[in-house]
Amino acid sequence: MSETTGRSSEGQLRRTLSALRHDPLAFTGSAVLVLLVVVGVAGTWLAPAGVNEVDVDRMLQAPSWAHPFGTDELGRDVLSRVMIAARVSLQVGLVSVGIALTVGTTLGLLAGYYRGWLDNVLMRCMDVLFAFPVLLLAVAIVAVLGPGLLTATIAVGVVYTPIFARVTRAGVLSVREQVFVRAAISIGASDLRIMRRHVLPNIAAPLIVQTSLSLAFAILSEAALSFLGLGVQPPEPAWGRMLYDGRGFVTEAWWLGVFPGAAIFLTVLAFNLVGDALRDVLDPRQLTVSEARRSST
Repeated sequence: MSETTGRSSEGQLRRTLSALRHDPLAFTGSAVLVLLVVVGVAGTWLAPAGVNEVDVDRMLQAPSWAHPFGTDELGRDVLSRVMIAARVSLQVGLVSVGIALTVGTTLGLLAGYYRGWLDNVLMRCMDVLFAFPVLLLAVAIVAVLGPGLLTATIAVGVVYTPIFARVTRAGVLSVREQVFVRAAISIGASDLRIMRRHVLPNIAAPLIVQTSLSLAFAILSEAALSFLGLGVQPPEPAWGRMLYDGRGFVTEAWWLGVFPGAAIFLTVLAFNLVGDALRDVLDPRQLTVSEARRSST
């Protein structure tokens, strides 16, 4: 069984990579994300200037060969700050979605597998979180814990936990009634083993898609919190904070808002393109539609 599952997973991985490679939009999104990771990891060494290197003699200089993204009101190189800020967005996105994925998947597994009163209690708690708009709930959490990168990460992780819990629960409810799960129960396999070996692998596809899409919205949420002054605190750079700092120079220094805004836009767009491609590949209904279209042509 494990060998068959391994071959199936390997085949699915090959199909996914092939689909991403042959889909122009997905390939473009993947290339942008790879570039983002490189800049986020090596931004300190790749940046042309120090992130907080102040020079009053070059304040608010327009984009030029010396400063491709111009300089800000303190003479700091905007390109360098945009590059360094990529690491913050990646950090918040990956950690917060990791928190939401871990907690939400665990709660969804327990709710969908055991059902009954546990399902009711856990899902009602998720409904309470769902009742609040995402950004409003994140702002409330940060207001309680205090502004900063860590609290922003926790807040974003909490607000996206219900999404993963619901996606997981829906998958578990359908998989739990399958023959192979009933067979495992009949031979006395433990609940933990059944969930780990039989249930979770069969609901991995929607979780992968949801993870990709949630990363986009997590980065957008972090930018919103930083714009409101509740995320990354100065002088550390963050795309949202740079947008806030540039709002007072819209007419005389347009580049202060355009380049951080473009970074946010391209990153969110790239995650969405990859997420859409993964959904098309991993969703059996999408596969059926695609195959029908190819056969008709």
